[in-house]
Amino acid sequence: MVKMPELGGRVAIVTGGNSHLGSAVASAFVAAGAAVVVAARDEERGVSVASGLGDRAFFVRTDLAEDASIAGCVTATLERFERIDFLVNNAVVYADHGVDSSREEWLAGLNVNVVGGAVFVREVAPHMAPGSAVVNIGSVGGKFGAAGRAIYPASKAAVLQLTKNQAVDLAPRGIRVNSVSPGWTWSDPLARMTDGSREVADRAAATTQPLGRAGDASEVAAAVCFLCSPEASFITGTDLAVDGGFSMLGPDQGRGPRYWVERAGRTL
Repeated sequence: MVKMPELGGRVAIVTGGNSHLGSAVASAFVAAGAAVVVAARDEERGVSVASGLGDRAFFVRTDLAEDASIAGCVTATLERFERIDFLVNNAVVYADHGVDSSREEWLAGLNVNVVGGAVFVREVAPHMAPGSAVVNIGSVGGKFGAAGRAIYPASKAAVLQLTKNQAVDLAPRGIRVNSVSPGWTWSDPLARMTDGSREVADRAAATTQPLGRAGDASEVAAAVCFLCSPEASFITGTDLAVDGGFSMLGPDQGRGPRYWVERAGRTL
């Protein structure tokens, strides 16, 4: 069990808080003593997550593609808790047909994955006191090329850049902005890909992540809470990779040419 920092009396908004990763982040905030708003579109799942976290959590139906919905979430949070200390931009859509993606798919994906988070920062910043923090959820997908994909990695690359811009803009107000980039993590998409088999996910992740398994959502959540905590008070504009070592490897998976030459020779 990862020990959470002490965040008693603070208030966090977690977008996409009804997903596997988002609910883990929301749970980590509650474990650290904070109150949390689960902001998402799926009301049934969102209410279930919030009710499972107790009195210091509640659900606000929020559509990141609509400015009025984002502003409504901010208003509802202030009415309930009278303050906002942390924003975690976790909501994401995965629709992606690579180079064949339509304009409509591009606009819909970027609207949620990039623009929605940017608008949320704009709306919460005036209500944040010095010492507050924003954490944007990036991805290793935003750092490397990937076959058959375009919208998701492009949006995550944009999030990593936007994090730096927001950090510069908000630093004079004492608001820190960082990102967390998970590697292959046990989450809704990975569960779907493996038909719910964590064992398969771990075997697959072991080929790309030196620590030999997929990450846990709780490990990503711990990094998010750290970046929001006083322990990270002099950290802003940076990306924290929680990827089991994925991003330190090159295309050779860290094995060097001798391994691949010998392997190629064995297959002749």
